[in-house]
Amino acid sequence: MQNNIQPASDDGARKLRELSRIISIAILIIHFYGYCYPAFEHWKLTCKIADRLAINFFKIDFLRNYFKAKSVALAALAFSSVGIKTRENERLNYKYAITYTIIGALFYFFGYLLFDLNYDTADLCIAYMIATTLGYIFLLSGFLIFSKIVTSKFSNKQIFNTYNETFPQEERLIENEYSINLPAEYNLRGRSRSSWINVTNPFRGLLILGTPGSGKTFFVIQNIIRQHIQKGFAMFIYDFKYPDLTTIAYNYYLQYQSSYKVKPEFYVIDFENIMHRCNPIDVRSMHDITDAAESARTILLGLNQAWIKKQGDFWVESPINFLTALIWYLRIYEDGKYCTLAHVIELIQTPYDKLFSILRAEPQVEALIMPFVTAYMNNANAQLEGQVAGATISLGKLSSPNLYYVLSGNDFTLDINNPDRPKIVCVGNSPQKANIYGAMLSLYITELTRQLNKRNKLKSSIIFDEFPSIYFNGIDNLLATARSNKVATTLAIQDASQLKLHYGKEQAEVIINIVGNIISGQVSGETAKQLSESFGKIIQDKQSVSMNDNKTSVTNSTHLEMAIPQSTISSLSSGEFVGMVADDPQQKIRLKKFHCEIINKASKKEKQIDFKELPQLQVDKKIILENYLLIKNDIRQVIETEMERILNDPRLKSSMVKRM
Repeated sequence: MQNNIQPASDDGARKLRELSRIISIAILIIHFYGYCYPAFEHWKLTCKIADRLAINFFKIDFLRNYFKAKSVALAALAFSSVGIKTRENERLNYKYAITYTIIGALFYFFGYLLFDLNYDTADLCIAYMIATTLGYIFLLSGFLIFSKIVTSKFSNKQIFNTYNETFPQEERLIENEYSINLPAEYNLRGRSRSSWINVTNPFRGLLILGTPGSGKTFFVIQNIIRQHIQKGFAMFIYDFKYPDLTTIAYNYYLQYQSSYKVKPEFYVIDFENIMHRCNPIDVRSMHDITDAAESARTILLGLNQAWIKKQGDFWVESPINFLTALIWYLRIYEDGKYCTLAHVIELIQTPYDKLFSILRAEPQVEALIMPFVTAYMNNANAQLEGQVAGATISLGKLSSPNLYYVLSGNDFTLDINNPDRPKIVCVGNSPQKANIYGAMLSLYITELTRQLNKRNKLKSSIIFDEFPSIYFNGIDNLLATARSNKVATTLAIQDASQLKLHYGKEQAEVIINIVGNIISGQVSGETAKQLSESFGKIIQDKQSVSMNDNKTSVTNSTHLEMAIPQSTISSLSSGEFVGMVADDPQQKIRLKKFHCEIINKASKKEKQIDFKELPQLQVDKKIILENYLLIKNDIRQVIETEMERILNDPRLKSSMVKRM
């Protein structure tokens, strides 16, 4: 029965509003006819029937009085606006309602002042009716907005409880020399309000989550790049979908170079369309064997991400130790003349008897290499292959002229936050070759953080798009310690489960929990549940209606419910984000949580400006191939020279490795 009665009630209210508006218009027409009768007579628009009706109407007291007639017409108009419902997502603003009402009242009530002008009566009557009609329309618009605002407040019958889930958010712009400030709009009890997402301390880490298409890059990462370059940050960007972020960074670099005390240099690492060269195991940054061990671990775990969860296992640690020995050997051989990853890849392909002999002859490497030598000399082929093959096969994938060319050069160093030579460095990956290139880029990142996390350096920002696609050894340590050294770390992922898949559950949870600032677009499942719980609960109104044959009772109460439920996070639109920010003792932020739509004002302006393409540095393929062959020849000469030295030195003859 309820379903049949409700539409009838709505239809009756609509008809009553229509009747009220007709009465209002009729009163206004009668007023025009009586008040401007000389003009109608001049236009020959009068007739006896209309005159007789007008005389009868004007016997009514309020129609004879100018202000009373207009007031009654206005009251009928106001009544016709009561109960008008707002459309879904319609933005209502008191300012517009008040403005329309004031303008309308001035035109509507004070149009009679026009008759004081020295013009023809007929013309003045036309002007008066136009002014009154305009005032009437403005008043109608104002009344409708007021009515919709009031109705939306008192008709809280939304299916998904979105009205109750709203909460106050930070509306102040809180800036400092490091901050990221994103303009936004949010809904508070049916009203749209402007707000700001103020990441005032990016050095506490920023985690950006969101499924593909949720707007992570366009609404958040692009703004971070722009604002940090504006504020003079050194920058490192991992661009998974190269050259999207690199192009953005390059154009902001051209636009905001004047923000830096020392003009920064811009470099790009791309293995397909070669731009610049950089040696990630440069001799100047490798001070002891622990640096070599860290580089070896990074490269092999990057190439074999399944090993990440098995660290400590014999068959994982053995290849890492083997590769460590090779890197450190080239580091100390002729003071690191051939200390590049390209030379390491070639060296590992050397036959065991020669390779083990020259490594064993070096005292600093002998301890690392002895388990492999023993297995080889005892003909334990299965054990040896299990220990070494993981490194040999993995590095064999990297043997290509392009990779060798990029990895063996020194166009720049990775001390991007050097105050005397600041840099903006972008490294490009490819979704089609993510495993191969990602391992190389992981090595660059390891070397970068080794130099980055030091005192008295320039403030710096490192941004990782699609972070799980690379292995970053020590990301938890960087997030925990880099704050004091002014290193802002931004990690963008699609979902927490993706991070757990690539890094393991324990390390993924550490990364997620140690980050101070979180901005999340649409995510689902456990990630949405975890975020919802971290945002906590707010007090919400609840109304219960109980009906029986005798009476209807309504109970109003308040309950603690989730501020942003899991279902809400799972259904966010593109550009809509939830999250929480961290603050500083110097800049307290009371309202840290947010659920809003980011307004990308800067990007809207930039749509009108065509970004410049990245400059293309053409490298002759012949030069790349010559470099490839030269590296092979370098290692061949090292083997021949060292074998000859061992054979000619009686003290080293014992280092020769032979099978038993």
